[in-house]
Amino acid sequence: MLLLRAREKMMERFRPLITSHGLTEQQWRVIRALNESGPLEPRQISDLCTISSPSMAGVLARMEALGLVTKERFADDQRRVLVSLTKKSHQLVKAISKELEARYKTLEAEVGPEVVERVYRAIDDLLAGLEE
Repeated sequence: MLLLRAREKMMERFRPLITSHGLTEQQWRVIRALNESGPLEPRQISDLCTISSPSMAGVLARMEALGLVTKERFADDQRRVLVSLTKKSHQLVKAISKELEARYKTLEAEVGPEVVERVYRAIDDLLAGLEE
C-alpha cells in the first residue's frame, strides 16, 4: 500500500501534463520505453512498462491508429513485430520532457535532492533484490 500511495502521489504531479498532450499513462510509458530503448517487440514493451500482454495489444493498436507508433514485421518471422516511435511521438517527447524536468526539479526543491536520491537508490535495491 505504501508503494501504491507513493506512486499515486507522484502521478498527481505528472498525470495532468501527460493528459494535456492527449496521452494516457500507459501510452506515455510505452513512448518513454521506446524512446530510451529504441524499437522493441510488444512482449519487451510489456515487461518494461508493466502492462499485461493482452492490454498491450490494445494499447499498441490505439497508438498505431493515433500515429504514435509503427509496427514492422520481421522479414525472417512474420509472426514477430517490431514497434517503433513515429516522428509525432519524438516531438511529444521533446515537448513533454522539458516540463517533466521542471516538475522533477520542483519535487527536489520541496523534499530535498537527498531524499529523492535515497528513494531512487532504495527502489533500485528493492528491484535488484526481487529480480535475483
